[in-house]
This record gives sequence, C-alpha cells and structure tokens, in this order.
Amino acid sequence: MTRYLWTPAEPASLAVHGTAERLPVHRLFFVGRNYHAHAQEMGVTIDKATAQPFYFTKSPVHLLDSGATQPYPPETQNYHHEMELVVVLGRGGFQVPLQRAPELIYGYAAGLDMTRRDVQLRLRDKGHPWCLGKDVEGSAVCGAVRPMPGQVLQQGEIVLEVNGAVRQRADLSQLIWSVPELIADLSRYYHLQPGDVIYTGTPEGVGPVQPGDRLQGRVAGIGEVDLTIAAPA
Repeated sequence: MTRYLWTPAEPASLAVHGTAERLPVHRLFFVGRNYHAHAQEMGVTIDKATAQPFYFTKSPVHLLDSGATQPYPPETQNYHHEMELVVVLGRGGFQVPLQRAPELIYGYAAGLDMTRRDVQLRLRDKGHPWCLGKDVEGSAVCGAVRPMPGQVLQQGEIVLEVNGAVRQRADLSQLIWSVPELIADLSRYYHLQPGDVIYTGTPEGVGPVQPGDRLQGRVAGIGEVDLTIAAPA
C-alpha cells in the first residue's frame, strides 16, 4: 500500500443527472474560438478550410459544481463569463476516425469557462501562454452530466443570463467544429481517456461580471449551470 506524506485530495468529479453517483474526471480540454461571431468579437476571422481547432487546458482541481459561489479572483479587473456545451467521454481512444468519434461520448453538460480577460489579452499580446488568464481557481464550472452515450448534438439553444438579463444566446448548429470533429482531432494529439472533458467553445456576448452577480446558463435538452460571484476572498 502506498504511503503518502499527506492525505491526497479527493479526485475531481462531476454530478450525474438522475443518480447519486459522481463521474471521475481525468482532464479538462477547452476549445478556443469555435463560434464565428465570438471569434470576430475577439478580433479574429476563422476560415475552417485552412484553420485547425486549438485548445488550452485547466487543472481538474479548478472544477466547480453548478450552484456554487466563487470569490472574485485576484489580479484581474475584467473577469469574464463564457457559456459552453461540455462533452464528457466515457471511453478512450487514439487517432480515432471521425465516424467512430461518437462512440467515445458518455454525455453532456452545461458549463462556464470563467476567464481573467485582461490577463489573458496581456499575455496573448506578448506571445506568452494564457495560463494565468484561464487556469483560474474555480473557473471551470459545470452542471450535472446528462448521460447520452454515443449521441451527437447537432442543434439546440445555448443561453447565458446574468442577473436575469440575456448576455449570450446561440445555437449548437453554429459550432465551427462539431463534437465528433473535436474528439477526432484531439485524439491525434492525446490518448483520450474515460473522464476526459471537453468544453466546446463559447458564443458571442462574453463580458465582465462583478461581485454579487448571479449567472444562469442552459443548453436545451441538456441542463443548466448556475454560479454566484462573491466579493474577493
């Protein structure tokens, strides 16, 4: 039996809709600029014929269950919301053909990729990695996973409200790269594993939040995500 110097942390996990069981999480992948309108509001035009998806990661320890309260993070004056469809894998694979990519899907959830936007842009403009802007404590918020093994979502409304006012609204049919395309592409670079989680990108309308704000998002037919921003800790 392995003896540790101190007690290891509990593994990261997600709630599963309709059950008391929790789903163990392996890795968190995030897709950048996967809606044309959001890419444009970030000053970029995507030509799918010549472009490839790009990704960043967050530590699974930064996962936060829907319904939580998150303190406004340090070292930012411009903390942004990004509403996303989340895909959870139930099977692994490497160099997966596109037509077989749906076989890896366990289910879906509604999620928030919270971002220190001022830090991210400062780092981006210097050609530095985005880690301090994206890999923020409590910044990977996720609702309960709805099991939908092998099913591919091709459409459905995705919405985020802040204090009851709509900030983001789009349809999953507007994704530049579909869920199977993302899975197949990621599997070129990684041996994907059960419990890998993919945040598929955010629509236009990203913007700042303040202490006291309540964020409520939903993906049609999948579920909801809820977050309250508190004063800095």
